[in-house]
Amino acid sequence: MQVPILKQRDYLIASIQAALTDADLLQLRDALVTRVGTFRSRGVIVDVTALDVMDSFAVRTLGDLAHMIRLRGAETVIVGIQPEVAFAMVQLGLTLTGVSTALDLEEGLAFLDKRMKATSGTR
Repeated sequence: MQVPILKQRDYLIASIQAALTDADLLQLRDALVTRVGTFRSRGVIVDVTALDVMDSFAVRTLGDLAHMIRLRGAETVIVGIQPEVAFAMVQLGLTLTGVSTALDLEEGLAFLDKRMKATSGTR
C-alpha cells in the first residue's frame, strides 16, 4: 500500500491510512528521505492516527526515518499516536528516542513552524 505524501509549504506530510507491511514502511522511509531533497523540505510530518498497532519494526523504522531526515537537514514529527498504541509501546519497551511527537496534525504543524522560526533566528 502506497502512503500519500503531500507538500504543504516547506513541509511534507505522510498520512498512513492503514497498517503497512515491512516493505511498505521501508518504501515510505526511502520516499520521504528522497523527497526532502527533491522539494528542499524543512520538515516532515508522519501521521499515524489510523494505526491501532505499531510493532517493533514500525517503531524502529520511524525512528530511523526521523534520523535520516535530520541528516538531510529537516525535522520530523510523528503525530497521532493513539492512547492504546502509546500504552503498548511503553509496556513493550518501544521508544522513539530523539524523535519529536505531537498530538495531531495541527500541533505537528505548529511545532515545525516554531522550530523553523527558532532556527532561522540563529542563522
